[in-house]
Amino acid sequence: MANIGLFFGSQTGNTQTEAEIIQKEFGGESAVTLNDISQIEPTDFNDYSYIIVGCPTWNVGQLQSDWEDFYDELDNIDFSGKKVAYFSPGDQVGYPDTYQDALGILEEKISERGGKTVGYWPTEGYEFSESKAVRNGKFVGLALDEDNQSDLTEERIKTWVTQLKSEFGL
Repeated sequence: MANIGLFFGSQTGNTQTEAEIIQKEFGGESAVTLNDISQIEPTDFNDYSYIIVGCPTWNVGQLQSDWEDFYDELDNIDFSGKKVAYFSPGDQVGYPDTYQDALGILEEKISERGGKTVGYWPTEGYEFSESKAVRNGKFVGLALDEDNQSDLTEERIKTWVTQLKSEFGL
């Protein structure tokens, strides 16, 4: 059984591709199990002490549709004792007022349910005006932008996974 459960929703494939890169950086399927949020049950979260959540911000500050459908189910999950990291592709140029809002929406809900957020990421190097995902000057997770900064994705993931290994205590 993998130590880490990565739960993602993907509309266009970017989030799934990023999830696969994250899995590879952690060492593959033996380290991280990928879970498509449209295919799981709330009890699937119970299998992991370490959780990674991947959800793009969709439209104007909304959750990706599969996460939107699953959102109320989060109320039935006890995240106490679990370390939870977040990542998301977004478009900081096209949607500067809602950049990475999905991260903030999910992080707030999961934290209310006992999840301990890890994997905070600096806001430097991004051009946006507002985000529900910023707490104390940092994003609550890894902010990616395939539309405007795709050339930075792999290096950002590599750096973030190194950070997570330490914060997960692995």
